[in-house]
Amino acid sequence: MTSRQKNTFKNNLYQKAVTIIGQRISNADAAMQEAQHAANEEEKSSAGDKYETSRAMSHLQKDMYAKQSEENKKELAQLRTIDCNKLFDRVTAGCVVVCDEFFFFIAAGIGKIDFEGKTGFLLSPKAALAKILYDKKKGDIIKFNNKETVIRLVF
Repeated sequence: MTSRQKNTFKNNLYQKAVTIIGQRISNADAAMQEAQHAANEEEKSSAGDKYETSRAMSHLQKDMYAKQSEENKKELAQLRTIDCNKLFDRVTAGCVVVCDEFFFFIAAGIGKIDFEGKTGFLLSPKAALAKILYDKKKGDIIKFNNKETVIRLVF
């Protein structure tokens, strides 16, 4: 892979990550608004306890979605600190690690994705697996999913 191809791959992967997190934020915000609307629309019935319980549940849902939205906004802010034009020879935050069957992008905690016909894992730099990968280089062997694999490329 040339430096240009590496930068293109990393930039496209970065954009995919931004899109995924942006969608998560939108979904959480929409669900939060829906929960608030449900709480506001709940009519008081003759069974007052049912009304109060329903409103309380709607508020709990709203709070849960607000927390999800906030966590995703923090993840997006962390992702935006990544310089996709910088290439690395050892694993660190902001790098791509290519193995035989999959790759890792240490930038945001998104999890497993399919990208350009390959299986990848987007890891938070603070994730336990990312910390295990730190400072590894091309040719090093890692254990992932109870299988040993060789790091083929780091950039």
